Amino acid sequence: MKYVSTRGGIEPLEFQDAVMMGLADDGGLIVPRDIPNVSDCLDDWANMSYPQLAFEVIRLFATDIPDEDLRDLVDRSYIGVFDSDPEVAPITPVGDRFVMELWHGPTMSFKDVALQLLGNLFEYILAARGGKLNILAATSGDTGSAAICGVRGRKGINIFVMHPSGRVSPIQERQMTSVLDDNVHNIAIDGSFDDCQRIMKTLAGDLEFKRTHSLGAVNSVNWARVLAQMVYYFRGVFELRRLTGCDSIRVSVPTGNFGDILAGWYAMQMGAPISQLVLATNDNDILSRFFNSGGYSLGEVHHTPAPAMDIQVASNFERYLYHKVGEDPDRLRTLMEQFARTGSLEIECDSPGAVDLSIEAGSASTDDILAAIRTCWESNGYVIDPHTACGYSVVGVMAPVGAAGPDDSEPTLCIATAHPAKFPGAIERATGEDLAHHPEIDALGDLPTRCEEIGNDPQAVADFIVRTIS
Repeated sequence: MKYVSTRGGIEPLEFQDAVMMGLADDGGLIVPRDIPNVSDCLDDWANMSYPQLAFEVIRLFATDIPDEDLRDLVDRSYIGVFDSDPEVAPITPVGDRFVMELWHGPTMSFKDVALQLLGNLFEYILAARGGKLNILAATSGDTGSAAICGVRGRKGINIFVMHPSGRVSPIQERQMTSVLDDNVHNIAIDGSFDDCQRIMKTLAGDLEFKRTHSLGAVNSVNWARVLAQMVYYFRGVFELRRLTGCDSIRVSVPTGNFGDILAGWYAMQMGAPISQLVLATNDNDILSRFFNSGGYSLGEVHHTPAPAMDIQVASNFERYLYHKVGEDPDRLRTLMEQFARTGSLEIECDSPGAVDLSIEAGSASTDDILAAIRTCWESNGYVIDPHTACGYSVVGVMAPVGAAGPDDSEPTLCIATAHPAKFPGAIERATGEDLAHHPEIDALGDLPTRCEEIGNDPQAVADFIVRTIS
């Protein structure tokens, strides 16, 4: 399997080179040159354990890693790491829908599913090639703690995590800043998540700085992140087939940076029997507006109870757009240059009001989010976090779903992205009850923290990185 850039400016890469490059050197995103069709494999995959399934999916894209080594990497990422063992992504019936709980990892976020693997990949590649890696990450909440957990204490790796000061939940902040390992460095940026992401891309786009200081990426600009997330969409199809007898499903995905739902889209292209993806945003609705109109245009960042989705510029959108324009890097580059210059771009819809018939999109207001949390608790005795509530709310408005089964409507799978204990204020605001707890999270308040406050300035961040690694 070879990899290319969405902007066409790099030579084709092997998988390990793509992982280490992170953001493409030409400023684009790295994508596989081909997407394999696995329709003939589905019956064989259906009864596999999660690690077995992950190995089969990932080996199609990581063809430069020997099977024996890859199997070991996958097993170390998923066996004995998640508190839901042997399941990594258990599914729970909740009313007329099903919820895939992706928060059973060490930081209680769906990001653990990809970042446990990515940490092991980095260590494996560095052990073979030598050298060091300095990871620069931007987080709106959960990526930071999951990335830190994936690489803390690992030899030859430093990680620098930027978060928007005061704009992540207090628990998310403490999950990051209470990790005091020598190779972990937290940075609070005076700005928004989009500012953090802009700084990351600016420094990664400075090729001299990137190469001199061995800069790498753990954000979903790194292809390995998207690849690892593709696995649980296949898992969801197989599990719902077992539970309901249905051959295909709908999947509702809350998204801000477009990485999670993009993984589902790739799984669909590979042959996963998913009839439709439901894209759910909060009031930061740039993505839902695009899929309903063809127009992708910046708006003001709104602060919501789902802070990890308080994003305007979705970094993975470029990957989808590349495929949408026929994998034409010249056209893609023109559109992205237009967006950088004007803050908007536009493409034609497949049909009136729909850019892509396989993706239905909607947004959830703050009131919608709180109502979904409250209804889910009062009707089903089940607590969901505010991000999961976006997906739960949007799919409920779009189409009433009956009792799932072979003779009823197609089952809907809602992706649950974080443990509700990470957002106790929103849960109590919605339900009037103090419901959101987890012993590990409750213990965070007593831990010492370390964090560097830096202004909204790429050079200031670059200077901090250089001082630290020197």
